[in-house]
Amino acid sequence: MASTAEEKYELITRRLPEVLGGDQIKAILAEERTPKCYWGTAPTGRPHIGYFVPLTKIADFLHAGVEVTVLLADVHAFLDNLKAPLELVAHRTDYYQKLLLTVFTSLGIPTSKLRFVKGSSYQLTKEYNLDNYRLSAIVTEHDAKKAGAEVVKQVESPLLSGLLYPGMQALDEQYLDCDFQFGGVDQRKIFTFAELYLPRLGYKKRAHLMNKMVPGLGGGKMSSSDPDSKIDFLDAPEVVRRKIKKAFCEEGNVDENGVLSFVEAVLIPISQLHLENAKEEAEGGARAPFALEGAPEGSVFSVFRKEEYGGSLHYASVDALKDDFREKKLHPKDLKTAVADAIVRLLEPVRKAFEQDEEWQKVEKLAYPDPNAKPEKKKKVKVYHPPPPGKGKNAKPVEAAAEPAPAADASVPIPPAEGAHSLEEAAKQQEASS
Repeated sequence: MASTAEEKYELITRRLPEVLGGDQIKAILAEERTPKCYWGTAPTGRPHIGYFVPLTKIADFLHAGVEVTVLLADVHAFLDNLKAPLELVAHRTDYYQKLLLTVFTSLGIPTSKLRFVKGSSYQLTKEYNLDNYRLSAIVTEHDAKKAGAEVVKQVESPLLSGLLYPGMQALDEQYLDCDFQFGGVDQRKIFTFAELYLPRLGYKKRAHLMNKMVPGLGGGKMSSSDPDSKIDFLDAPEVVRRKIKKAFCEEGNVDENGVLSFVEAVLIPISQLHLENAKEEAEGGARAPFALEGAPEGSVFSVFRKEEYGGSLHYASVDALKDDFREKKLHPKDLKTAVADAIVRLLEPVRKAFEQDEEWQKVEKLAYPDPNAKPEKKKKVKVYHPPPPGKGKNAKPVEAAAEPAPAADASVPIPPAEGAHSLEEAAKQQEASS
């Protein structure tokens, strides 16, 4: 682990294309204070392997002693053009937290100085909303729209929620008490927006660190909304291999190559992280996870090839890998096979953890319900209606018709019927009255 202020700053900023306000971080380290960082993610679509880029960088922060806050921006998720309806946000927030913690653990990243915070835990407070109103009173529509241009989904009729998004992200720096915010280069306009407007509210200006964006498998940005451009953390091995096989990887092209970019942004940094951890633990002769057995010491990535095709290739740096690919010494098919094998190995502990965690599986179904699933048919509740008397299975069977009575004896007088007797009495009473 880095010990001096210079070593810590080098670890914090290595492999980053841009750093704004680096002197602020140097000053904190020189004073032997602990820098505090925040990285936010909106729980919308399923997280993809492009998340390995910021997560491996966060590993550098933690190794440098930085206190890292992961913001699960549930309110932002709802505001961004309704990407995640409110009824799904809570489940997706839980899913993200479980997944991110599992990935950190699988990479051997220490998490003692890592905390998770939900945006709704403070963004709905009176103080935060008053600051949001204060900010709204000084920010122009032009500046708000410009700040979110590369982050907020752009539609023909923009919603007001998209204009609130950048201001809230700026306020998060104050309410999460960070010294610097970390994000992708697509966040740059929001970062400069925060540097301009937070001091106008009386709050200090923060530093901002940015990582590269991993291109999608077909070119362009890797996006959760485009399933063909990304690989999910829980994709099965055969799905990973199929997607990598279809990925754009033109022979000799090192500039627009999502497969090669993933090696540079994820696989090699993870290999280097593994070797550094092994060095700290005094494990001599440790091999990087994506280097083949027998690879020269210091190799961070290997490509298997049969001896008849020149034998396997081993690389200690991404530059050497790019040179071979540019000069067509490395064929796209061989590179794709090596990358697919590496991704399968990388995702294996994440998938295994998911398969062993029933609670996580339940959360996943709630967070991302199958859109093609047929709704369960509700069984009709039978209402019991008692049968009428003499009906139903328990009713007594009707007896057979009675046998005809025997002939009457002529010697026995037959009493008059009760009705006839009543008529006779009525006739007598009528005669007496007349």
